[in-house]
Amino acid sequence: MTTPAETTSPAESSAPASAVEQRLAELGLTLPEVAAPVAAYVPAVVSGNYVYTSGQLPFINGKLEATGKVSPGELGASDESTVDPEDAKRYAGVCAINALAAVKSVIGDLDRVTRIVKVVGFVSSDPTFTGQPGVINGASELLGQVFGDAGVHARSAVGVSVLPLDSPVEVELIAEFS
Repeated sequence: MTTPAETTSPAESSAPASAVEQRLAELGLTLPEVAAPVAAYVPAVVSGNYVYTSGQLPFINGKLEATGKVSPGELGASDESTVDPEDAKRYAGVCAINALAAVKSVIGDLDRVTRIVKVVGFVSSDPTFTGQPGVINGASELLGQVFGDAGVHARSAVGVSVLPLDSPVEVELIAEFS
């Protein structure tokens, strides 16, 4: 898991270290620091010219802003807490930012990324919810905004019954770099 994605104003931050981080800053976003893993995994691994990230949760300022299953209804099919699909889409974008922080932690500079190859998104879904692709668009759209054509990727969007810490969404990615 990563530490929080944060928003920042230009007055609060120093100049971004890379063109990718400059684009993030233009979107009002900064990369969080990558926290030490809390289990038997690492946040990202390099193999050849590819970085594979572990699944990233939508931590913002050190915590999950919401928990529960994604559902278009107030309570969904059960009495569990639910997350609106539009909010979950935003959280998928936060997961993508956290994944980029993991990528940077192993290659040093996000300007080295030549392509986002694949995104896999998991949506903790109420049994009545079938809009997983729309939720994971939050990650895909953010990567497109940040990397342009190099951010266009293959993708899977999967509905699951539960995610770690009762997170509504989790995203992992594969990035190619030079």
